[in-house]
Amino acid sequence: MESYQLITVVGPTASGKTTFAAALADRLDTEIISGDSRQVYRSMDIGTGKDLADYTVNGKTIPYHLIDIREPGYKYNVFEYQHDFFRVYEMLRAKGKLPLLCGGTGMYIEAVLKGYKLIDVPPNPELRRSLKDKPINELEAILVGYKTLHNKTDVDTAQRAVRAIEIEAYYREKAPAINGFRPIRSLIIGLETDRELRRKKISERLRTRLNEGMIDEVRGLLASGMEPESLIYYGLEYKYLTLYLTGKLGYEEMVSLLEIAIHRFAKRQMTWFRGMERRGAPIHWIDASLPTGEKIAITEKLLGS
Repeated sequence: MESYQLITVVGPTASGKTTFAAALADRLDTEIISGDSRQVYRSMDIGTGKDLADYTVNGKTIPYHLIDIREPGYKYNVFEYQHDFFRVYEMLRAKGKLPLLCGGTGMYIEAVLKGYKLIDVPPNPELRRSLKDKPINELEAILVGYKTLHNKTDVDTAQRAVRAIEIEAYYREKAPAINGFRPIRSLIIGLETDRELRRKKISERLRTRLNEGMIDEVRGLLASGMEPESLIYYGLEYKYLTLYLTGKLGYEEMVSLLEIAIHRFAKRQMTWFRGMERRGAPIHWIDASLPTGEKIAITEKLLGS
């Protein structure tokens, strides 16, 4: 176990990462650091899939970190995540723990595993004004001029596309160095599901969450004073439910489009993880449908414990 400084659990949405990670953390007497870009926001619970009940194992709550650390409406980023992560990581290491990182935001996870040096890119009001009224396809074309788009996350909304262009324009002038933190030796476990089973789980989970109050959650955020554009920025559930609640989409159309978007998101997650492997991060893939005990046993064998 001493050869690793961290355990990382990755996988697409609806693969059971949290349930497995909590059981593994209980077994290893450790704590979990979230690797999810949207679970940092308070009051955004159902739509981000926090599933906080999953952190209770054998009657005790597994400590977790980097969940509910920002107010909704804030635009958290990978630069902030990296610094927040290393603060928690060093604290857990000082306690003698082998921290467990769990999440599906590949960019955040890779940034901390490789210790990339990132720049906190400031807003560029002049650039934002020049891009303000451009349609999403034109913004995408501008972004492609800066970099190859490996997935469509950056152009999910106009706000995201403008921010992505802003970042790339800044980096072109002030390219960051490769490393700002020391890379971490991590055992990376990937939970892999059959494509059709994954689609079935995503569809079932979406309907469950709609029945559990996800619409009321978004309605409450809007009632609290959040602008629709701010919620749309977060994409997926918050984008489509906001469009429904503001009369832009009917209910059935909203559900259909959201379901398609989540399926595509899961595919993009897997594309990122496969890219991580090509970039030198070995991922040990485990069948997500195996019983939790079997997955833990495989992980312990890989740890050498």
